[in-house]
Amino acid sequence: INELYVDDPDKDSGGKIEVNLNISLPNLHCELVGLDIQDEMGRHEVGHIDNSMKIPLNNGEGCRFEGHFSINKVPGNFHVSTHSATAQPQNPDMTHIIHKLSFGDKLEVHNVHGAFNALEGADKLSSNPLASHDYILKIVPTVYEDMSGKQRYSYQYTVANKEYVAYSHTGRIIPAIWFRYDLSPITVKYTERRQPLYRFITSICAIIGGTFTVAGILDSCIFTASEAWKKIQLGKMQ
Repeated sequence: INELYVDDPDKDSGGKIEVNLNISLPNLHCELVGLDIQDEMGRHEVGHIDNSMKIPLNNGEGCRFEGHFSINKVPGNFHVSTHSATAQPQNPDMTHIIHKLSFGDKLEVHNVHGAFNALEGADKLSSNPLASHDYILKIVPTVYEDMSGKQRYSYQYTVANKEYVAYSHTGRIIPAIWFRYDLSPITVKYTERRQPLYRFITSICAIIGGTFTVAGILDSCIFTASEAWKKIQLGKMQ
């Protein structure tokens, strides 16, 4: 059963959303790659390192960043950049591939199809190396309740993106990969329910009734054909 309503379903989360990010930057050294988090509650964290890992790529020329962190349930952004590096590179190459960006619990349910990892496979390797990338996300809270009544809280999201080379009065601005998010007030809920016994009985009765009806039609057709054949044979004898 699918339903929509206005609410914050996971009230025990402390106003937090868990985020999983996995992204490769094949032309940027790991010592330059960092994660920064900002939001409208005043959070401004540069170089977030908790529960994160950097894996060198291409003989150390590139980097794969994997991070698990939380964000507040208010509009904000997190971005992959060189802002936390000790010395800023002259021409950082922000071309990338996004392997995973998901929010909340992982739902492995076959009959639920949604945009839980909408940016999976996003390939920007052919982009301008000096360009910044903006991914604008609209996050939709999603609840899945199984037949035992256990609930899991995840988030779907839609995404729009743009890339650009930014300048200020002092020159070109250091590029970054921005994920700007806002939350939808609408919650999607999927609930597992067994069909009631009366529906099973009704289906069985319909099958039995249909079988007898079809059998009656066949019997009538065979009887009619048989009678017609007898009349034809009698006509020939006379």
